[in-house]
Amino acid sequence: MKFTLSWLKRHLDTTATLDEILDALTDLGLEVEEVADPAARLGAFTIGKVLRAEKHPDADKLKVCMVQTDAGEAQIICGAPNAREGITVVVARPGTYVPGIDTTIQVGKIRGVESHGMMCSEREMELSDEHDGIIELPSGDVGQRFTDWLAEHDPVKVDPVIDIAITPNRQDALGVRGIARDLAARGLGTMKPVEAPRIEGKFPSPITITIDEDTRQNGCEVFAGRLIRGVRNGPSPKWLQDQLRAIGLRPISALVDVTNFFTFDRNRPLHVFDADKVQGNLRVHRTQGGETLVGLDEKEYTFGPGQVVISDDNGIESIAGVMGGLATGCTEATVNVFLEAAVWDRIQIAHTGRALKINSDARYRNERGIDPGYNMQAIEDATAMILELCGGEPSDVVVAGDVPDTARAYELKPERVTSLVGMDIPEVEQRATLEALGFRLEGNMAWVPSWRPDVMGEADLVEEVARVASLTKLVGKPMPRAQVGVPAPVMTTAQKREQTARRTTAALGYNECVTYSFIDQVSAALFGGGDDATMLANPISSEMSHMRPDLLPGLLQAAARNQARGINDLALFEVGPAFTGGEPGQQHLAVTGLLVGRTGPKDVHGAARAVDLYDAKADAEAILSALGAPEKAQILRNGPDWFHPGRHGVICLGPKKQLAVFGELHPKVLRQMDIKGTAVAFTIWPAEIPEPKNKSASRGALILHDLQAVERDFAFVVDSTVEALTLVNAAAGADKALIENVRVFDEFIGGSLGEGKKSLAITVRLQPTEKTLKEADIEAVSQKIVDKVTKATGGVLRG
Repeated sequence: MKFTLSWLKRHLDTTATLDEILDALTDLGLEVEEVADPAARLGAFTIGKVLRAEKHPDADKLKVCMVQTDAGEAQIICGAPNAREGITVVVARPGTYVPGIDTTIQVGKIRGVESHGMMCSEREMELSDEHDGIIELPSGDVGQRFTDWLAEHDPVKVDPVIDIAITPNRQDALGVRGIARDLAARGLGTMKPVEAPRIEGKFPSPITITIDEDTRQNGCEVFAGRLIRGVRNGPSPKWLQDQLRAIGLRPISALVDVTNFFTFDRNRPLHVFDADKVQGNLRVHRTQGGETLVGLDEKEYTFGPGQVVISDDNGIESIAGVMGGLATGCTEATVNVFLEAAVWDRIQIAHTGRALKINSDARYRNERGIDPGYNMQAIEDATAMILELCGGEPSDVVVAGDVPDTARAYELKPERVTSLVGMDIPEVEQRATLEALGFRLEGNMAWVPSWRPDVMGEADLVEEVARVASLTKLVGKPMPRAQVGVPAPVMTTAQKREQTARRTTAALGYNECVTYSFIDQVSAALFGGGDDATMLANPISSEMSHMRPDLLPGLLQAAARNQARGINDLALFEVGPAFTGGEPGQQHLAVTGLLVGRTGPKDVHGAARAVDLYDAKADAEAILSALGAPEKAQILRNGPDWFHPGRHGVICLGPKKQLAVFGELHPKVLRQMDIKGTAVAFTIWPAEIPEPKNKSASRGALILHDLQAVERDFAFVVDSTVEALTLVNAAAGADKALIENVRVFDEFIGGSLGEGKKSLAITVRLQPTEKTLKEADIEAVSQKIVDKVTKATGGVLRG
């Protein structure tokens, strides 16, 4: 957003310096990006007087001029047609940089005659596009700085141009008056009142306006206009041309320049139609698709379906809120003009502008938001300026639709500034700030002005107060300590477990992956999902159509990509949510690990081997132990279908409380996921682990035994269908106080055992606590173990 200092002072009565204004703008959130100061750029140019001007001896169009400068008489060669004796000119002496031609003047020879400087035109000094001759000043002292002369006689041309960055929530700052309002609230001046003329119509408008019913909703809320007949559309006055030119706009004609002025002055885009080129009445409607229009930029645009346009009986004449059409544009021959002001839907403007690839000042403002409450007054203000500059006779105002009601109020709670921002601002100052910004206060309720659509709650009121007071005044204060000692932990058990699981799994040698929560339907179906409950309504792509029912699909896809690149031995894990449905609460945290390939690199000693389910079991048990799971857990079957039916296990606390599953993945799943070789995996559900009974951070007492433990080995011949867990549990139950541990150390099948039999060998560790065990005690316990195992499994002690 560009504006000049003098333009700002049309709305702000201030004595603040340029630097003070720039600092305040940035502090208010309107960051200054650039300041162009012509006075600094033209500081080296001085005023001179031509004493003599004679024809160049070797060129018909050049003159040799003797010019009186502050350094004495200087000979300057000039080709301007108006170079003559007696005129006062602007001189660039050798060493002066001329911005309009991007050249530093040097002493040189032109057709054999030396030239010691240059007499400048306005275009060479970037004051205007005028280049028909050199500048002729009506007055001025020789040697006077040209910028000093301009400041006295034509101050707009040395007016600083300020360029600020506008954040999306500050639509009001896209007009100079909105910027002035912020500065006045900060205390850098007072707002100048603006007239609100009411122009009485002299006749009914021959052009009427309608809005189609399907366009009123999310299209155009109000459309107002009036005809002004008998105008004289010549060049706009010098002050207006200078202001527009200073911010980079090219003056076109008085009518067009008026609309550009209001676009930047009040953030109010307007449009003017040449009424004599309008056939019939104007209608706001949506396009069918395929229509075309030549815009004011002389480019042809083809519309898609549903875009909002303005048409007459002849067809489309304007792209609503974005750009007018060339056919009904105003020219110097325009006599009758139709002035339009409307409030358009912001989203519709953005879609249309993006689809047609049009970037205009009107689109930029309409899609960010204008002041709907100013719509009807904008017609009056623009009419008054057109009548002043171009004359003419206005019609009555015609209106279609209704001005949207933006009235809303929020409670002002002065103490909220302290609690939210940490600044102590008196209530009187808070109320004065809001009133200066245009809010209307009724008791403790602050009514939001129509030009501030970004204010949507009580916190926004606090933000406005703090912003104007300046957040640079915020002083850091240490928070008082609520209590002395170690603070209470703030992480929940679930958070601690997630953190512990991630660190433990990584310590076991796994590489963490972060995969998408969305997978394709086929992969989801392999792992128990893929139904309508987990299907996305608007997926990113066909490969991300469903929420993942398990973490394994993402890990397997990552493994397949690695194998395709020659990396075959993998240890991957992920901690994240899996989904059983699309409703809140239908998700759970899982810790999943995947092992593919071999346990290590190839080795001459044969240390490397293919991974198996026991690798996954060992890692799962290590993580469960770190998470605080009870040691006395069972391993059962009946795991998910994507595990091998005979090579997996479910770690449970009873038949219904499942803590984890581990095992070899089903070959069908591996083929479907394009995995080569064997793959084993585990999944842990931390939420299923019982909460620890002791919530304190301290460990339990360390129990040490001063009596020697005794280990005894047993081998039982059982049916091949008997599970080792059944045998282990039976042996452990023989004497729960004395038996500390039971583990399987050998399995033998075949040989003399016969068909359908196997031998399971176990080690039982006995730990006495009261007295040293004698042989008789050991034999008694051993007999109990044999009896228990025999009863539970039907096996016999192997001889």
